[in-house]
Amino acid sequence: MPSHKRLVVLLSLTTLLLFSSFTLTSTKKSSQNDNTANENDDEDLSFLEEPDEAATTAHHRADSNLPDPDGDDEDLELDEDDDNDYGDFSSYSPSHFEAEQPPWDVDDKDVVVLKERNFTTVIENNQYVMVEFYAPWCGHCQALAPEYAAAATELKNYGVVLAKIDATAEQEMAHEYDVQGFPSIFFFVDGEHKPYTGHRTKDGIVTWVKKKIGPGVYNISTADDAERILTSENKVVLAFLTTLVGSESEELAAASKLEDNVNFYQTVVPDVAKLFHNALLWCWLRGRMRSSAILSHSEFFSPCLSDGKFVKAEIADFVAINKLALVTTFSKETAPLIFESKIKKQLLLFVTKKNSDKFFPIFGEAAKLFKGKLVFVHVDMDNEDAGKPVASFFGITGKGPKVLAYIGNNDGRKFLYDGEVTVDNTKAFGEDFLHDKLKPFLKSDPVPETNDGDVKIVVGDNFDDIVLDESKDVLLEVYAPWCGHCQALEPTYNKLAKHLRGIESIVIAKMDGSTNEHPKIKVTQI
Repeated sequence: MPSHKRLVVLLSLTTLLLFSSFTLTSTKKSSQNDNTANENDDEDLSFLEEPDEAATTAHHRADSNLPDPDGDDEDLELDEDDDNDYGDFSSYSPSHFEAEQPPWDVDDKDVVVLKERNFTTVIENNQYVMVEFYAPWCGHCQALAPEYAAAATELKNYGVVLAKIDATAEQEMAHEYDVQGFPSIFFFVDGEHKPYTGHRTKDGIVTWVKKKIGPGVYNISTADDAERILTSENKVVLAFLTTLVGSESEELAAASKLEDNVNFYQTVVPDVAKLFHNALLWCWLRGRMRSSAILSHSEFFSPCLSDGKFVKAEIADFVAINKLALVTTFSKETAPLIFESKIKKQLLLFVTKKNSDKFFPIFGEAAKLFKGKLVFVHVDMDNEDAGKPVASFFGITGKGPKVLAYIGNNDGRKFLYDGEVTVDNTKAFGEDFLHDKLKPFLKSDPVPETNDGDVKIVVGDNFDDIVLDESKDVLLEVYAPWCGHCQALEPTYNKLAKHLRGIESIVIAKMDGSTNEHPKIKVTQI
């Protein structure tokens, strides 16, 4: 962009106040504006810093209930109080304002304080470590503190270390573990970590951890036990071994610790193994009768084979890839499975409940071609709790069906197919997605019919015309309607726009970042 072009994305009041301190001499573009500019050269702009009644009210309202700057919606935990929190799609719902929280005066003597210098040592010297990345200003972290401390005291008797690290002070460590919101909690087993997905209470933490450190693999010796498991459990891994003790059983047990939502079993009884084999899947390892089967009650699971070695890492990878159905209906319960998958690229089918019976099988048939490459997700657009918010997040409107390819939050690009949904068309779209042949889809509100206000309205489709106009200098605020800070800023921002409206070379603009996107703008927080 030319050096004279100044594009400022306004994310804080500080930036605005810095901007307001400039003198207007440098903004004179022609003799026609000389008079206007000269009149303003010596004008005091301090009024922008003086709160009027409306601004004061808004500011107090925002400060009394500040949202997490990094947006707690990034948190992966799905608790009963966060009905709209679905991990990677979290930013579709407004940030939750912090409730009044208890102070930090908590007896956390059994919680280990981590810094970069001792982080690796603690992880390597302990088999089980839970680590909370927190921010001192975070109300959710403050509420968790007494629960976390109590859990640390109980779990130390089980050889489990609970630790915490200030992510604002140890930013390199937070970046290394891709911390997006607070608190972010990880559980390390033998140095390998996974997100904590339990409740933020002492009992919730203790129960979750005990399950992780208990027996990872259960023996099956009778046909009755096998029948009971097959009829009552959603997903299981079965290993048919020559012995229930030894290195292979130990490798299976180690792999089981890495999986939250799959139960692991082992047997040496051929008749038991045969029941699992006949049920749905028989997954061979090394082509021998030493096998693993992953079972689910979904009609869209397909048989899987593996030539991998019977070691922890390969077993875990095998299970991670195959534990998802070919098509998974998005819900609060399935969200963790989708987001924790090692396969990050997703293909989503948006369809109403009425049309699901028609298009779900088509989508599932196409999914068979991409097993292990793409995660196929079915989104019910009539579902108030899950489907509608996800559709809103992606900017999907109408009744569908529509297919959308999504790379994930590390990239964030998405690609839309709104043609006829057939098996062949879905396969072609998936292939183009895998080979980077698609054009990204960007959300946009309708372009305003009139845009004569002091603050110009920018949407995705008129961004280039307004913001990238090389004859103008543009101050752009990217905001969210629900954001308390944005609401508090609005009166001052409007005053600035009114004050500068006589200078044709300067444009004061705003864009709703929750409903509009542009390649030039990447908003990481609002």
